[in-house]
Amino acid sequence: MQTLFSTDGVHPRDSFKRWWETLFDLGANLQQQRLDDGLFSGKIDVITIGSVAMHRVSQTALRSEATGEMFRDSAHEGMVLAILQLAGAATFDQDGRNSVQRPGDFVVSDQRPVVRTTSTGSTCLSIQLPRERLENVLGSTRLYTALTVAADLASATLVSTFFRELIRVQHKLPPDAAARMASAGTDLIVASIAERLAREIPRPLHGTVVVQRAKAYVEANLGDTTLDPPQLAAAVGVSLRRLQELFHGHGQHISDWIWQRRLKTAAKRLTDPGVRHLPIGTLAYGCGFASQAHFARRFKGQYGMTPSAYRAASLFTAS
Repeated sequence: MQTLFSTDGVHPRDSFKRWWETLFDLGANLQQQRLDDGLFSGKIDVITIGSVAMHRVSQTALRSEATGEMFRDSAHEGMVLAILQLAGAATFDQDGRNSVQRPGDFVVSDQRPVVRTTSTGSTCLSIQLPRERLENVLGSTRLYTALTVAADLASATLVSTFFRELIRVQHKLPPDAAARMASAGTDLIVASIAERLAREIPRPLHGTVVVQRAKAYVEANLGDTTLDPPQLAAAVGVSLRRLQELFHGHGQHISDWIWQRRLKTAAKRLTDPGVRHLPIGTLAYGCGFASQAHFARRFKGQYGMTPSAYRAASLFTAS
């Protein structure tokens, strides 16, 4: 990671002021208050892997509050933060929930009023994610902002380990592989939130959560050509009939949802300049299609043109 700012070498008298100015320059719309009388210290490291921007932030005890949108500039529109606690402790208050995070826990923050406090020695990894990516599977972020996804959840441990290792080895990965790994990490976060939502959920909401977990599983396993409704039902722990009933309650069919997600993901990859060197058959297989012919037939039925024509049109538009 690249160090963006550190109070090392800054006169103690100016360190907190410089810290606040750096956050302001980054677009953060925060009011900050120190919670101890000692010397202030802080450090911000940054890295972008694929389309995922991350900040590692270490600081002494602070109270940070955003009364409006957390970010001022358009570059952050449509983005949310998954904040992984690496050291120390923090509290989070948003959308009527208050929670505590300890090392290995993570929490989601959206661009609405929020209060966060950190202990001295707190270090977190802030991962910027498209809100649409989460809401397509989990529903509105208001359902899970400030909800601690704790380290005792196996999937949360996977999230923590995955992103630490990805940062460590990213310089060894070619750009297209790094982008795929960052996307896989996003899917891990979505799946972990879905698992957390399934805990201690009020019974009337249970069916909705099962559907959310099923959709998260589909996102994480799109490349599995054997993925079908029976396998999906087994993965989320309900009978196929029950899962069909739950999807029908949302006006959807399981198979249709799986194929729509495969086609939408394939269409996105066809327009991605970073993978235009990959053969269409490779992209099709990566989205769960067993053959290029099957992919071409379904794709044309959905988008009205062949995959190759769709890719060519997008590249022409981009140029």
